[in-house]
Amino acid sequence: MLTHKGTKELTTKRLKLRRFTVDDVQDMFNNWASDAEVTKFVSWLPHSTPDLTRELLGKWVEEYEKPDYYSWAIEYNGRLIGSIGAPSITERDERTEIGYCIARDCWNKGITTEALEAVCNYLFDEVGFNRLEIRHATENPASGKVAQKCGFIPEGIMRESFRSSRGVFCDLVMLGRLKSDRN
Repeated sequence: MLTHKGTKELTTKRLKLRRFTVDDVQDMFNNWASDAEVTKFVSWLPHSTPDLTRELLGKWVEEYEKPDYYSWAIEYNGRLIGSIGAPSITERDERTEIGYCIARDCWNKGITTEALEAVCNYLFDEVGFNRLEIRHATENPASGKVAQKCGFIPEGIMRESFRSSRGVFCDLVMLGRLKSDRN
């Protein structure tokens, strides 16, 4: 049984994972939400104005009232550089999917791996999930490398199971990690 605790602040050696606030609009817009390359494999189009970012952030901030909402802002050296969260929970199966998005100038520095490991530990140890899942487009192997560094195991290809923000159907690689995999 899951014990929901909501989005609690997490810290790692280099990162602070915290709740988003409405004051994060400009940083989120500038650092990743407006970047077409960064948002290529998310469900929303790159933001053309900070107003679009404000609207999305407003929805996220409202969701923090729910104890089963998990969405973290990633801070690196005091700078907001990305997001990581668990947007799709299946209570009965004690399972959730994790997604992440990070500023392009922070790629290939181990930041996403560090954030993902902290979130996995929290979701397994504090909330009680049995299974965590990550799906990534086959055209985005870097996302899969992050997941595999954190112990996720590729389980198969889900053919044309995701429509990108550009309207293109993508094949997704499904990766899973079980609480028992950590033993």
